[in-house]
Amino acid sequence: MRLTTLALLLANATFAADIPQGAHALLRLVNSVSTRTAREGDYVYLRTATPIVASGATLVPVGSYVQGVVTHTRRSGRVKGTAELGIRIETLTMPSGKVIRMTPSPTSVDAEGTDQKVVGKEGQVRQGTSHGADAVRIAGSGGMGAAIGGMADRSWKGAGIGGGAGSALGLATVLLTRGREVELRQGSTIDVIFDRPVTID
Repeated sequence: MRLTTLALLLANATFAADIPQGAHALLRLVNSVSTRTAREGDYVYLRTATPIVASGATLVPVGSYVQGVVTHTRRSGRVKGTAELGIRIETLTMPSGKVIRMTPSPTSVDAEGTDQKVVGKEGQVRQGTSHGADAVRIAGSGGMGAAIGGMADRSWKGAGIGGGAGSALGLATVLLTRGREVELRQGSTIDVIFDRPVTID
């Protein structure tokens, strides 16, 4: 009798499980976020792209809803300053509907063909510089100007004047154009790490 009662109690008991400290989770963006349009306080919606597993048990299934918020945004400058985007993950909604508060830190993001990456303790996403592309743009404008000047004047002097004018135009274009923005597109992923255990009931 006692064994039967104990078995029933164990069967009906609800055990608390923890997402352990140091665990990683891959999250997939439901909406796009860019430093071009994002503002502090904007919500970011994601879903778990992989299950969160501990001790062989699935604690959080794929497709669970996650919500975050934009904490910091800075557009890329025209002359200097790279774009930055800060996102804080705040809640996880379990399949049961229970909402769990959590604050894992981003560790990496999809580069989207650029140099954007997570930097610093705050887990901000920073875009790389566009200095290489700017140099190519200025050089290309200078070469085109030289060719046009040389054909028009049929002399090296014309080529020199055209090259200088082309370089000036390329420099002006660079100075008037912002650098690359941080772009986290719909469907891209963010890897996060749990800095402390999170209890999942």
